[in-house]
Amino acid sequence: MGKAQKYVLLGDATYPLQDWILKPYQEDENLTQRQLQFNYRLRRAHSVIENAFLRLKARWQILLKCDDCSLELLPTLVLACCILHNVCEAHDNPFNEEWLEGTEPTELPKPCQPAPAAMEDGRAEQVRELMCQYFESCGEG
Repeated sequence: MGKAQKYVLLGDATYPLQDWILKPYQEDENLTQRQLQFNYRLRRAHSVIENAFLRLKARWQILLKCDDCSLELLPTLVLACCILHNVCEAHDNPFNEEWLEGTEPTELPKPCQPAPAAMEDGRAEQVRELMCQYFESCGEG
């Protein structure tokens, strides 16, 4: 859209809107078609992320029992699994669907209450609006 953007994380409605956290528009009857499309695209992206984490945990099942290792080792363990997983995926190493049998999608911890409006960053609405325009310009998909 002609404006360089930095990376953002995807959040749900419980997170505050920040210029580095994209969250959906609040679902109500006043949403425009463009805002509904934005929310749909965000949900689709979120499902891709969940699937990627599910495949990562299925391939490297040590991640299912990380409570067995020390907290100091944990970041290195997760990073190593991510790197090895990406190498396997890049080289078309077959993914065995049976690995998924012992792996259930898990709800990631998130805030219980929606973030107060005071935590929201006014500039973040511009980022969300730019993304909304971008999704609209891409058409369906």
